[in-house]
Amino acid sequence: MKTKLLYKIAFLTAYIFMAGCSEEWLDERPPHLISTESLYTSLAGFETGLNGMYVLARQEKEGEEDERSYGGSNQLRYELSATGTDVLCANRLDRFSNLATYWGEINSPENPHLQSHFIWLYRVINSANTIINNAESRTDVDWRGYGVPEEENKNRVIGEAKAVRAWAYRHLTFMWGDVPLSRQESLGSTIRTDWARTPVEEVRLQMISDLLFAEKSVPVEPLVRGKITKGAVQHYLAELYLVLDKPDSALYWADKVIDTPQYSLITERFGVNSSNDGTPFADMFLDGNANRDQGNIEALWVWQWGYYPGGGRNIMRRWTGSEYNKITVGGKSGVLTYTVERGGRPQARFSMTKFALDLYESQDDRFADNIVRKYFTLKDESQNAPWAADKLPDSTWHYGDTIWLNWDREIELSPSFQPYLDWPYSSKFDHSDPINPTSTESNKDAPYLRLAETYLIKAEAELLLGKTGSAANTINVLRNRANASDITAGEVDIDFILDERSRELIFEEHRRYTLLRTGKWLERTRLHNKNGGQNISERDVLFPIPQTVIDANLTSPMLQNPGWD
Repeated sequence: MKTKLLYKIAFLTAYIFMAGCSEEWLDERPPHLISTESLYTSLAGFETGLNGMYVLARQEKEGEEDERSYGGSNQLRYELSATGTDVLCANRLDRFSNLATYWGEINSPENPHLQSHFIWLYRVINSANTIINNAESRTDVDWRGYGVPEEENKNRVIGEAKAVRAWAYRHLTFMWGDVPLSRQESLGSTIRTDWARTPVEEVRLQMISDLLFAEKSVPVEPLVRGKITKGAVQHYLAELYLVLDKPDSALYWADKVIDTPQYSLITERFGVNSSNDGTPFADMFLDGNANRDQGNIEALWVWQWGYYPGGGRNIMRRWTGSEYNKITVGGKSGVLTYTVERGGRPQARFSMTKFALDLYESQDDRFADNIVRKYFTLKDESQNAPWAADKLPDSTWHYGDTIWLNWDREIELSPSFQPYLDWPYSSKFDHSDPINPTSTESNKDAPYLRLAETYLIKAEAELLLGKTGSAANTINVLRNRANASDITAGEVDIDFILDERSRELIFEEHRRYTLLRTGKWLERTRLHNKNGGQNISERDVLFPIPQTVIDANLTSPMLQNPGWD
């Protein structure tokens, strides 16, 4: 019995640090016999490997892939880096939302979502390592393609893989601190049971090395949709130098992005819907406007989804939209019908806090009705077509009447907590299957990283360098685009920048990471998050290393984070 247990634990170690692009050995019904030896012999083979790596990365906005083991496909990975903060709180107490509300014993080494997330990120890393190791070591590769020198193709492939490896370690270091640093493809012949946690400073130096290589080899414009760009790489360098307390270097790299002519803030209406009412800010999030080749010159990295086999399943809308179909109006529930125009079927697992909603000036385009849903209009059958009419609550209501959403109170934890159904929500992710608005997915392409965030990184660097006037000017570029009032140098401090990041990037940034690197997570979450902020403690700054990972390290003890020993 003991022998079987040790075998299972050793196999889990392999799963954590091996499973990546060449994971066919895990499939009980392998669809083909492709191996790294046969795949990585040409540029086309490496592009296939890169595609697999990007598919893994995109799981951040999708569900967990192993329903049997880790809570299922209805767990949004992005939630771990966003909710349980000052501006986003749980609005439905299940899955990770329980942790982000109650903390305490739920934030434990046995938590299945933490385990799934940790393993997922090492799958991304091994996928990248497989590409890097094969590209660097093999001499039999045909690198011809795209009408450029073979060496350029080779370096670009390595650069993309190194950039995504750094991206994965960005997640790991913010969530767990010291983590094992792996730079080699894991194979069945190299299973390790003696992994050590590498000091976070050393991991971040590797991230800088990876990003600097990628910066020289990744192009300004993606060769195809979905690939990371030079601007995104430079942005992550700027952020990383802020983490390392080198604001001068952060400013250098932020300016590199901002000064690139191909990257520019969207300040004019464009693309689909541009002839109808709207704003330049809201245009970026419409289906058909997300990609750079569709006119979104502000996007530095755009993630791809679609309603076709292999198109993925973006579930951001389901997580962020309030359950309007259950709102009680005039004593009657189920008044509003699911429609595509309303974004489809939502579940509001996490929502903006009242604090976040109150941050905006009334004229701010980032709080306009077309980007933050604050009301619904009752519609008849012809207006909702091809779906059913809304149900009038009683004879005092008529089609054309408005149902207002409400945030005059806090989302607040109570013994009988129920979701706040009539809560305003961002419509950045509104979208649904055009023939089935009750489906889970909102599979439209979406900007993952925008130039606007680079401006805010720049403002933070300027503040740290004592250039408050310059920081105010940088922030005002974004505020002018949004029709918000200008600010002065005297108004700029780190809390103002954090407020502005929420106004601009709500549901886009990894808010937990932003607050952790600025030393503000405990303070601001306790102050502004009434549905869990009161339950966090110092030990929650880092998540615990999953117990399965510690147990799998058979021949060398792996230390746990403070507070869980």
